[in-house]
Amino acid sequence: MQPIQTLDDFFTRSGADISLFHMGRRVTACSRETLRAFEGSEQAWPEPWKHQARLGIVFRLGDMPEPAIWFLALPIDEQGMLSPAQRDAFINRLLETLGRNVANVGSGALEQKQTADVDHLMKDNPLAFTPEITFQAMLHAQATLTLEAPASQHLEPVEAYLSGQQNIDWQALGLQGFADYTARLDNDTANTLAQRISHFPVSVLQTLCHCLEHRPLSESLVNALCERGEQAASEGDLETLCACVRAIGSTASISAGAWYTSLLNDRAACGPDLFAAIAGRGWLLLEDAERLPLFLQRLAEDSRANFSAVVKDIALIPRLRLPVMMALRDASTGSAVQQRLNAMLPRT
Repeated sequence: MQPIQTLDDFFTRSGADISLFHMGRRVTACSRETLRAFEGSEQAWPEPWKHQARLGIVFRLGDMPEPAIWFLALPIDEQGMLSPAQRDAFINRLLETLGRNVANVGSGALEQKQTADVDHLMKDNPLAFTPEITFQAMLHAQATLTLEAPASQHLEPVEAYLSGQQNIDWQALGLQGFADYTARLDNDTANTLAQRISHFPVSVLQTLCHCLEHRPLSESLVNALCERGEQAASEGDLETLCACVRAIGSTASISAGAWYTSLLNDRAACGPDLFAAIAGRGWLLLEDAERLPLFLQRLAEDSRANFSAVVKDIALIPRLRLPVMMALRDASTGSAVQQRLNAMLPRT
């Protein structure tokens, strides 16, 4: 029998029930095939963040009464491929902790005394990280939905408030309720929500937006968020504007893209916060032959923006890598983009 060399090997050999989630740019389901191909050096990580492949692993081994959750940040190289040294060290520690006989368990369960050690594997683990609180809430919401487990007790009051069915003190609403609501959002509920977006207090809107950014939205909801974002821009409320920009970032629709283009054409709206919102959550909307060069142009023109860092960040995303390189190559001589690129070159 072949030795266990990858995380996918371990979970396959141990017979674990497992659900994988991207935890870098947003919280979305990750297929086993994606992890397998990434660990096999067959493909770059699709949603890199801070030069890492951030992964949430929800699994149950043997007789574990509740699923365990691991948050692992696997280092990647300049091509977005796995840098395996730390992953290999973690697997060795994993096998030592649970016992070498894990390699021979086949589809059977691990001994209960071994599974008790699983939670301790994250202590002093260089690959472990703690996601920000909204990411944790969205992971819990999506995992319970995937596992067909009940939502949290916070969902019902959030539903009642956002639908307008009850006049609840919004300050008593829990973040987990917003996450559960977002994960379970269907088109009918989204259309109802769209009609109420304009009435929410800023704090409620921002919390809702931070959850919505992890999933595609209905057209009606996108339009409502664009309108609320425009209102925030007119009032000089940059934080709410960026929250709305981020909220629609996972929705590759014409109206979402049109709003991004409109904002990028408005020099007064452009700035480091807007660039970060678009690059961090709305990168799907940069897959556009006109919008991407415009984004790079505005980024280069703003002396406050870290052009090099943002470009390197989005160029690590496999589906943007070639378009970014081509846009940089095609930048006109003397343009702000060309000047920024020249400044990035090593001085001789």
